[in-house]
Amino acid sequence: MKTINNFNFKDKKAIIRVDFNVPLDENFNVTDVNRIEAAKPTIDKILADGGRVILMSHLGRPKGKEDKYSLKHIVATCSKVLGVNVKFVEDCKGSIAKEAVDNLINGEVLLLENLRFYPEEEAGDKDFAKELASLGDIYVNDAFGTAHRAHASTTIIAQFFPENKCFGLLLAKEIESLNRVLNNSEKPVTAILGGSKVSSKITVIENILDKVDHMIIGGGMTFTFVKALGGKIGNSICEDDKMDLALEILQKAKEKNVQIHLPIDAVIADAFSNEANIKVVNVNEIPDGWQGLDAGPKSLEIFKKVILESKTILWNGPLGVFEMENFANGTIKLGEYIAEATENGAFSLVGGGDSVAAVKQFGFEEKMSYVSTGGGAMLEMLEGSVLPGIAAILD
Repeated sequence: MKTINNFNFKDKKAIIRVDFNVPLDENFNVTDVNRIEAAKPTIDKILADGGRVILMSHLGRPKGKEDKYSLKHIVATCSKVLGVNVKFVEDCKGSIAKEAVDNLINGEVLLLENLRFYPEEEAGDKDFAKELASLGDIYVNDAFGTAHRAHASTTIIAQFFPENKCFGLLLAKEIESLNRVLNNSEKPVTAILGGSKVSSKITVIENILDKVDHMIIGGGMTFTFVKALGGKIGNSICEDDKMDLALEILQKAKEKNVQIHLPIDAVIADAFSNEANIKVVNVNEIPDGWQGLDAGPKSLEIFKKVILESKTILWNGPLGVFEMENFANGTIKLGEYIAEATENGAFSLVGGGDSVAAVKQFGFEEKMSYVSTGGGAMLEMLEGSVLPGIAAILD
């Protein structure tokens, strides 16, 4: 796997695809700098070599050139986080961009305007990719969050750098961490899959059954399994059309000697509200008018034992509606168990929007081995897909 450590960037122009699709408030202030911080080690190495850095990214889903999606809004924050004065150019192609690049000197950083101001970016247009490629000497992909898209700047551009293309340190770490879970894991391996729908995790479950020893299923998905097994789930979320599939998964797991752990009790409420009446019941005995919104205490004891005996842990999806304080306990406890296992030497990988949000919200980020930056990209890798952005560098 070629990374930036295989190159010396002295006197070279590195064109880097980063993922600076960061959240902004109504005054265009960046409210979460994680993605910019994540790209810093790659940028630092290139500058330390004596190279020049050209950054390209998208922001939001603009329809044409829209000021609110201009990357000019993040320049000051980029300069602060990266510790270098970031220059900005109001286009990502054409004579304006070329002139700005030509004026760069070693040790400087230039941020190009939003790639998605041009529909050619998402269309994977070859001419657009070629024009972007003409700005740099070496192409670096450091954007895991968009590696599952065959866009001009993430995939197509690589063909114009047959020898001079590589992964940035962030993307390399993502690939390495996922490979460690999927292919080089120390046993026992436990996958924790939460979230609301079985349908969105089916391919993941099927792909990782061969690679895990234990699978904890939580969140809203639980109730499709419980109902399929003949349990009463009241008004809990359920995909009735996926019940046969749930039973199939349980059968396949049994054949492969994978232990599936479903919650045995649930925190239930008489409304989807933090102010609702709450009680704890057996997961298969939820009365009509009530719905399961978190894993119960007996379930958590079982999960704790499994997690603390694990050497490799993958966590994707919360155990309950953690956004509401009264239903956050399961997800918080899960974070505590994984943090303890990690401290004891297990390798833990957390990924997927909601679980990453929970890890940050409850202060577990530093206590996990690795927190992935790409939701969709990580899921596709777990499903067994080869991501186009990664394949383009390996090609």
